[in-house]
Amino acid sequence: MIASMAPDLRSLPAAAPVAEVLPHAWVVGGAVRDLLLHRGAAADLDVIIEGDAVAAAEQLAAALGGSLVTHETFGTATVEAGGHVYDLATARAESYARPGALPDVRPGTVEEDLLRRDFTVNAIAVSFDGRVAAAPGAFEDLDARVLRVLHARSFLDDPTRLLRLVRYATRLRFGVEERTAALAADAIAGGALATVTPTRVGSELRLLLREPSALEAVAWVGSWEEALGVSLSVDRSLASHALELLPQDGRADLLLLGAACRAVEPAALADWLDALGFVGRERDVVIRVAQADDLEGGLAGAGRPSEIAAAARGVPVEAVALAGALGAEPAARSWLTDLRHVSLDIDGADLLAAGIPQGEAIGRALTAALTARLDGAAPDRDAQLAVALAAAR
Repeated sequence: MIASMAPDLRSLPAAAPVAEVLPHAWVVGGAVRDLLLHRGAAADLDVIIEGDAVAAAEQLAAALGGSLVTHETFGTATVEAGGHVYDLATARAESYARPGALPDVRPGTVEEDLLRRDFTVNAIAVSFDGRVAAAPGAFEDLDARVLRVLHARSFLDDPTRLLRLVRYATRLRFGVEERTAALAADAIAGGALATVTPTRVGSELRLLLREPSALEAVAWVGSWEEALGVSLSVDRSLASHALELLPQDGRADLLLLGAACRAVEPAALADWLDALGFVGRERDVVIRVAQADDLEGGLAGAGRPSEIAAAARGVPVEAVALAGALGAEPAARSWLTDLRHVSLDIDGADLLAAGIPQGEAIGRALTAALTARLDGAAPDRDAQLAVALAAAR
């Protein structure tokens, strides 16, 4: 049973410095929720100030010797110090001029601030001097492990909460309260996400994809059909297999999104990712992953190591991992774990010193030497140089 008494904020590593500088401030949101759930201590804090949050942030940054970014229009500021991030905001109430619009805010009480939050379990605040404030039913819902919106228009006022619902439900292993589930279904069917700028949707989607529970979350979102602007469909067994093959320097989030977009035309996928605010390299990786079926054929037909390298070189590791899961696992695994790291002991300078003129012969020679090196025919520098010179001449 989760008690409604104040949890011990001192167990949060980021809390002590704030308590000394801003003893009447409130900590709110995920840090309090996870503290009550005994899910570990948050390194960063969301802090509510009953008053001028920007002035409080300036005071905190000065006391801790940290960096400061202020947004006076919104009454918010961010302080980074000691390896922690503090997001400070003036306690406020808000209203929405139209569905999906950014809110109009005004200074308010802590209680009003809690009522504007997404779900009751995130609407619990604890002050450093021991006070507790919570939205109605917040502690009960935390006990029951359910997500509940605070009012009927929650998903219409801010449709990005639909993605947050999935993110929190899969991360926390919480259920969705019955009325909240119905409101979410109505908002999705009514096209609520189309009322939000695509970049806001993209920001929430990227957060969802970075979760440890992202595979389950993407599968859930895929059931929304066209609500996101494209039809997502993820084969969970296939994606899990690809994630097992993905090396540490790969991006699981991009692999998962690409795997869910295999049925989307490349041009349409590029337009969608651009609209969501994906940067160029991330967009290109997702598109290449979505085309992994084509790569699978080339890898599956490769026999010698040099043929594997010819098929995989220049291809994102995320796409190679998915191609491996699609049926080319031996070749994909060989490339990802070994062959992609193979290099020559010679370079163009060695060929120039041997009398090969600058030009395309240099590239042809190095390619021949690498092919021989991959296939075991040129294991050392002398052998590689001999192959290169023969190819150049």
